[in-house]
Amino acid sequence: MADQDQDLVDVDPYDPGDVSLPVFRWKQAGRADLATRCQLREMGLRPGGQEPVARIECRGGKRFAWLYRIDLAKPKLPMTRAKEAALDKAMAARQTCPGPCGRRYFHCLPLKTLGSCLECFDGTPADPASYTAPSVQHQLAA
Repeated sequence: MADQDQDLVDVDPYDPGDVSLPVFRWKQAGRADLATRCQLREMGLRPGGQEPVARIECRGGKRFAWLYRIDLAKPKLPMTRAKEAALDKAMAARQTCPGPCGRRYFHCLPLKTLGSCLECFDGTPADPASYTAPSVQHQLAA
C-alpha cells in the first residue's frame, strides 16, 4: 500500500510538460490564486517584480494575458506629486492643439495624423463643451 502512495503524482492537466508556462483557454483558468494585471489593479495590488506563472489565451491564441500569483503581489504604490505633475504634462501635450486656437480638449487629439484639432485642420466647428480656453502662454505667443 505504501508503494502505491509513492507512485501517485499531482498532475496539472494544463501544464504542457516542458519548462514553458501553462496556457489556459478563455474563462477556463478557474484558479482563485491567479490574476491578471487588470484584476490585480482592481484589488489594489501590483505584480511586484514576480514573473508570470501562466497565461490565458483568447481569440484563437491571437490575444493573451499573463497570470500572476496573488499571494506574491504587492500593494499599489500611491501617486506622488511628481508623478501626478508628469502625467498632467504628458496629457496636456496630447490634448492641447498646437495650431492657432491653442485650446486644451478633454480628449486626445489626432496629432500624428492631422497635426492639430479638426477646427484648425479643416474648419469643422468644435463643441464648446469639449475644450477649455487657450492658455495664457499660448495667447501671449500669438
